[in-house]
Amino acid sequence: MSLAVVYSRGRSGIDAPLVTVEVHVSNGLPALNMVGLPETAVKESKDRVRGAIVNSHFEFPIQRITVNLAPADLPKEGGRFDLAIALGILAASGQIPKNALADYECIGELSLGGELRPIPGALPVAIHCRNAHRQLILPVGCVAEAALIKDAGLLPAGHLLEVCAHLSGHKPIEPPIPNPNSATAAFNVDFADVHGQYHVKRALEIAASGQHNLLMLGPPGTGKSMLAARLPTILPELSEQQAQETAAIASISDHGLDIQRWRQPPFRAPHHTASAAALVGGGSNPKPGEISLSHNGALFLDELPEFDRKVLEVLREPLETGHITISRANRQADFPARFQLIAAMNPCPCGYLGDASGRCRCTSEQVARYRARVSGPLLDRIDMHLEVPRVSLEMLRKGAVAGEERSETIRRRVVAARQIAAARSGKPNAALTAAEVKTICKLTDAGHQLLEQAMEKFGLSHRAYHRILKLARTIADMADAPAIEIPHLSEAIGYRKLDRNR
Repeated sequence: MSLAVVYSRGRSGIDAPLVTVEVHVSNGLPALNMVGLPETAVKESKDRVRGAIVNSHFEFPIQRITVNLAPADLPKEGGRFDLAIALGILAASGQIPKNALADYECIGELSLGGELRPIPGALPVAIHCRNAHRQLILPVGCVAEAALIKDAGLLPAGHLLEVCAHLSGHKPIEPPIPNPNSATAAFNVDFADVHGQYHVKRALEIAASGQHNLLMLGPPGTGKSMLAARLPTILPELSEQQAQETAAIASISDHGLDIQRWRQPPFRAPHHTASAAALVGGGSNPKPGEISLSHNGALFLDELPEFDRKVLEVLREPLETGHITISRANRQADFPARFQLIAAMNPCPCGYLGDASGRCRCTSEQVARYRARVSGPLLDRIDMHLEVPRVSLEMLRKGAVAGEERSETIRRRVVAARQIAAARSGKPNAALTAAEVKTICKLTDAGHQLLEQAMEKFGLSHRAYHRILKLARTIADMADAPAIEIPHLSEAIGYRKLDRNR
């Protein structure tokens, strides 16, 4: 029977669904027909496969060849099926043994000479292949990324001939040497570079400890961007599961995966001209946007009011749900998007409202219009609103008397606070549900009275009520306090700066 079956993997969001490549060689006019909803790049693989087989000194069957990519309703894209199609043709024509293919999955694009070229999304493929208890034959260029998955049976090959020699039993492919994945790239910035701004550093430490969203408000040149860029230096390393989720998103994106930083939380800072599709993802074949690329990390939006209002509004649902669904006419993709939003903005159009220089000439109407570019519902989802004033010239020149605190010192306190929250609920405080807030963020009678007074005075929403409680719980964890006390709650309320202005 001239039928061969080879297993491969497609791409749907960050998932890698199984694709069964069935190849049938029969008598008839010479032709190669491909079915199973292949896109243009997949249809063109017939020419790449023909050239690779011939130039590898195999015989291309001069018969009727039918290639079926199952399931038929899953769109197939890219050159990732080239290797599986070539092996299927060789097996169906009797040039390599068929029974050896059942224990393997194959991905890789072929050159006309038979070399294997890397494809995007190798890491999700390695995860699913490991779970299916098969070995994965893949290009050498994908090994460093796929090897991040423990116990993944990887067989790296550089040429079609190497794969055929392995399947025929002539020369087995050697698995890669296990990588301990312990090396991480060092940061070239530190909180010690920032003079003064102690209350802002305190706020960033709180935000990092509970994964709370933060908005910094201040004149140009006060260090808002500088401080935000140093947030990654105090964030704890990702767990292996979190790192795999984040790395899988980076693997299928156009940006690629930085192997040296795969355990570090991502930090994304798109320009304010970014479109809504750039932030949430999109395309006919949906790809992740900035909010998904910052999953388990931070998304920094500088000059927040300069973003288009419609662009900012697309952040509202992911901030609440932690994921984004992109729907198209013929497909739908789900991407995780649990990110920490860090934003910065000027207080007015000219930027100098309230500055000691007295340079501001903006009218109250201009200021109101400028701040109205950021909607109330979006501000409501930001836990902390913080003013960033200028530091004195003496502080700028000399710095602190005892020296500025280094990021590593702050990071140890952040890790300790995260561990307290994880031991209690298994998640950061910002991710607590409404039901968990009632049991974990309990207040005394005096605390309830203080919070209710703040709610009435500032006109806060019920969402802000819960966010204040979560923030107070984080501040209490940083103080290693078993219960939320009045000072913790007062500090949390004090961070609702823009609510007071409204």
